Amino acid sequence: MHFYPLTFAAFLDLSPGQLVVLTGAVTNVACAVVGCFLVLRRMSMMGDALAHGVLPGLVIAFLFSGSTSILPLFAGAIACGLLTTFLTQTLHQYARVPSDASMGVVFTSLFALGVVLIKKYVSGLHFDIACVYEGTLELVAFSESIAGVPRPLFTTSLVLLLNLAVLLLLWKELKISSFDPALATTMGISATAMHYLLMTLVAVTAVASFEAVGSILVVAMLIVPAATAHLLTDRLAVMIVIAAIVGVASSVLGYWAAGYWDTNIAGMMTVAVGLLYTLAVFFSPQYGICSTVWRNLRVSLRVLREDLLAMLYRVEELNSTKQLTVAEASAAVGGGWLARWGVRELEHRGRVTRQQDRLQLTDEGRKRAKKLVRTHRLWETYLVQHLGMPLDHVHEPAHRVEHFIDEHLRQELESEVDSAAQDPHGRDIPE
Repeated sequence: MHFYPLTFAAFLDLSPGQLVVLTGAVTNVACAVVGCFLVLRRMSMMGDALAHGVLPGLVIAFLFSGSTSILPLFAGAIACGLLTTFLTQTLHQYARVPSDASMGVVFTSLFALGVVLIKKYVSGLHFDIACVYEGTLELVAFSESIAGVPRPLFTTSLVLLLNLAVLLLLWKELKISSFDPALATTMGISATAMHYLLMTLVAVTAVASFEAVGSILVVAMLIVPAATAHLLTDRLAVMIVIAAIVGVASSVLGYWAAGYWDTNIAGMMTVAVGLLYTLAVFFSPQYGICSTVWRNLRVSLRVLREDLLAMLYRVEELNSTKQLTVAEASAAVGGGWLARWGVRELEHRGRVTRQQDRLQLTDEGRKRAKKLVRTHRLWETYLVQHLGMPLDHVHEPAHRVEHFIDEHLRQELESEVDSAAQDPHGRDIPE
């Protein structure tokens, strides 16, 4: 028996381990490319539904063909995948079943049917159930070859090229129908046709990946890399590239972790991509939990600093000789560590000075505080003159909005109020 995959590995100077990583990476990228559109369409569960729903199609194709040849399996998977999509859409559209519930009903029923068919008709034959559940990625270097290439790698590479070709040829159509199906229809693009085309690609990708990585990793790679990329960018093209990178990274990390802990490679690749998603959830620059907390903290700190400046200015405005201590100023804006941090930042930026634990505005601090107070009183004037709000109701909204009005809007306010000399309370509006 000739093992052509070893010839392929020798040609590329690849070890069996590197061949496993390459097969996993190609499979993951093929899944991630179509998975991006599932995430954008809010159809993440459809990837799971198709990955499980094609099982009876695989079994029936095997029973009719009598072999595990890839072409009959693809035909059965595509037919069953389209049936899954059609039944899900029909239940949702005509039976008024929620889309998530309709997917759950259809794919669990079809998957159960596939299991029953396997138990009843495939027992005793060479139909490896582990191929469906766990995959045989560890044995890819010793699998049957096609044109000198291991069959799992050859199949997933073809599917990856197919997915990329469809993406390049129908980029505009897929993009518009994913974001706005109604707009696509008005432009003469069949959103329904794009939907079924995408579902066909998902079904083909899932079947091509079963032998190498099994259904668990297929479902993960259809969704998790795309969801990770979605947290990192708002542009579709960049999202697809990042999802592909995540797929490759999970293949490398999963293979290393599987060797370290001596466990299933496909399973560890799933764990790896889950960990990458977790990192994105916490540290995504725009949507990450830590990034959001940090931005909120910076905004709160900026508002607190400005409140401190405005308060010190108003104390000076009363021609009072009193100077607030650090403790008094911190307590006036809520106290706590955040208030003390705000005072230290004002000192560091040269906005206030501390003399015997008492705070005093510098020229730069007084200039900034004057702008804040001016904005506050202009807004109070606007609320009274244009909205007719009573005097005892204008301070709080003005206190909130003064931190978010820029110079342009401040000039607009000046042009809208009748007088920019005094506020409704009779206090002078700083120039």
